[in-house]
Amino acid sequence: MLEKKNGKHLPKLTSVQLIVLYYVCAVLFSTLLLSLPIAHKPGVSLSFIDALFTAVSAISVTGLTVVPTRDTFSVVGYFILMFVMQFGGIGIMTLGTFIWLIFGKKIGLKERLLIMTDQNQSTISGLVSLMKQILLLIVIIEAIGALILGTYFLKYYPKWQEAFFHGLFLSISATTNAGFDITGTSLMPYAHDYFVQFITMILIILGAIGFPVLIEVKHYLTHRGKYPYHFSLFTKITTVTFFALVVFVSVSIYLLEWNQVFADKKWHEAFFASLFQSVTTRSAGLSTIVVGDFSEPTLLLMSLMMFIGASPSSVGGGIRTTTFAIMCLSIFFYAKGRNTIKVFKREIDPIDITKAYIVITTAFMLCGTAVTILSYTEALPLMPIIFEVASAFGTCGLSMGITSELSAVGKLVIIALMFIGRIGIFSFLFLIRGPEKEENYHYPKEKIIIG
Repeated sequence: MLEKKNGKHLPKLTSVQLIVLYYVCAVLFSTLLLSLPIAHKPGVSLSFIDALFTAVSAISVTGLTVVPTRDTFSVVGYFILMFVMQFGGIGIMTLGTFIWLIFGKKIGLKERLLIMTDQNQSTISGLVSLMKQILLLIVIIEAIGALILGTYFLKYYPKWQEAFFHGLFLSISATTNAGFDITGTSLMPYAHDYFVQFITMILIILGAIGFPVLIEVKHYLTHRGKYPYHFSLFTKITTVTFFALVVFVSVSIYLLEWNQVFADKKWHEAFFASLFQSVTTRSAGLSTIVVGDFSEPTLLLMSLMMFIGASPSSVGGGIRTTTFAIMCLSIFFYAKGRNTIKVFKREIDPIDITKAYIVITTAFMLCGTAVTILSYTEALPLMPIIFEVASAFGTCGLSMGITSELSAVGKLVIIALMFIGRIGIFSFLFLIRGPEKEENYHYPKEKIIIG
């Protein structure tokens, strides 16, 4: 649509286009902040492309870096990174709603449409309340995580300020699934510390399982005993799929690496390493083992899990767990001779099934194109490229160590994937999609041969 202003016709941006524009502005502003000399350690300079890459990685809460975070950024730079990770993790409209409420701005229909788009919701009712609850939950989770980790880190660091700073940074990085670290070696210094790993996994799961799930659990706990509470189909499918994938991948990594990476480890060390890698492939990007040490079958499995990613309306990317669940369910029920999907005494809307396959197909095309381009522009083996692409699209941040070796073209490809992974496939498609039109006529239907 066009709106007239000063005698000229200007294009009216859709809510999706506005959201993407806001994220682009956020990326440019973050790039500017990370380019400031005060954000760097003495004698360190950051090129524009590297600052842009880091900004997109932080906004998309991916964690892939072309420069070592510990050796590049100052304490001020760390705080800028934490702010940008927070900004990207909970969504631009969540913070926007908070600011609007502080200044007493009325949240109208236009703002609610933007919130609905940013949070991947299907209705505009209750959105302001949703934003308040999301912000409150994330702040509480991060504060508790920072307090627990900071107190525990007193055994690792001589000064309490340093211990609590590391606790705060790790808590924000894990909860937002950003994957940035200031140790220089991710969580490898705590490879034998199960307490740090356990708290970190809890924070990762709380960030990746989806805000609607957390809110429903909160409602269940606060209203328990007052009246029967029924979880939504979304929460049931999301939770079952999320934890089923965690268990499946944990067992698979344990078995695949039993005589490989875990050959010299005790069973409990191998178990925790498998579990942590399974959880972190949801979208977190933190690691207790050098990723490149894993065998190729494990790397392929981890790439697939990063491609699937976290749950919808969470801090993570990928095609999302519900999309994967619907695909598996549709195959299962079709094989049983049924044309509908019935689960938890509910029936999946056919439109959602169509959407799931559109997301999967588009994601495969995007990632396949990225792998092809990088195979041509980068003198690197195929496996690290596939892993890097899956990590960028799933906004995970795990890497086989090739990120800093990418050319300018390679960095731009990864930047594009991280950005699309953050805004989501449907937002990406709606950018190029024309206005929805009502079908005024239909042609006779005719079947074609499939498969």
